[in-house]
Amino acid sequence: MKNLAEEIIEGRRLERGEDLSFFFAMNLEELLEGANRIRKALCGNKVDLCTIINGRSGGCSEDCKFCAQSIYHLTGIKEYEFLDPEIIVKDCKENEAKGVDRYSIVTAGKTLTQKDFEIAIRAYKKIRKKCNIDLCASHGFLTEEQLVRLKKVGVSMYHENIETSKKNFFNICTTHTYEDKINEIKLAKKVGLKVCSGGIIGMGETWEDRIDMALSLSELQVDSIPINVRIPIKGSDYENLKLPSEEEILRTIAIFRYINPIADIRMAAGRNYFKEGGRKIFLSGANATITGDMLTTIGNDINEDKEMLTNLGFTICK
Repeated sequence: MKNLAEEIIEGRRLERGEDLSFFFAMNLEELLEGANRIRKALCGNKVDLCTIINGRSGGCSEDCKFCAQSIYHLTGIKEYEFLDPEIIVKDCKENEAKGVDRYSIVTAGKTLTQKDFEIAIRAYKKIRKKCNIDLCASHGFLTEEQLVRLKKVGVSMYHENIETSKKNFFNICTTHTYEDKINEIKLAKKVGLKVCSGGIIGMGETWEDRIDMALSLSELQVDSIPINVRIPIKGSDYENLKLPSEEEILRTIAIFRYINPIADIRMAAGRNYFKEGGRKIFLSGANATITGDMLTTIGNDINEDKEMLTNLGFTICK
């Protein structure tokens, strides 16, 4: 693994068609050490902290089996319309004051109505005037014109998770397709937006599915890859699925670093499964994270994250 890590640092890239099955059984400590070596060499010690706000909660028309906000599930979450831009700006300013680098408004659903899209535009404009923070947006399948407008008001990155492998996608969602996801990513890149795209582990996928997802993201040349560990949501279809072990999570993060050596590997949901805020994760190839709360679940304390990461030798980007 040391030799492979050095080859990747020198420019080699792992590609579809190669036999990558050695990743499944490779000694974990050697794998993590190699992934961390790649991270240090190609990404340095800067860590990117992102916070998200649930801009509109519940009532999602899509049938994703993991989701708390789908109309197909009875999860009892709070539902509300698109938040007033002033509420969003206030939340953004509070997170900026804590030292967060990036802020994202996230909305469930296939897309935004024109009314909600205009509210989003007003929110991003107000944030750009009152805050000095990078902006990310996550609003489903927008048109090219809408993506251009987001860019004009200061959004620099668009988020569209592919969730899993192409082969496994139909098992988790039937109301939109994997190809819809890929097309939206390509459209965002076309208009000059950076792309944040990753997925969820712990949905019954195989190791081959995880590697296929990592390869797809490499082929798309995405900038940020959020890795989520499924949170069991009472009332969702995947409520009782077995969760990945700590070893599985760390191995997955390391594999994604080997296959995507220059992307931000961003730990999202699931750090609460680890002690010390997920300290081990950032010694396994990750160099970015979502901090603060998730969309419908409790996340991690921002100040504790900053202290932990600084003690590990990371520099907060902001």
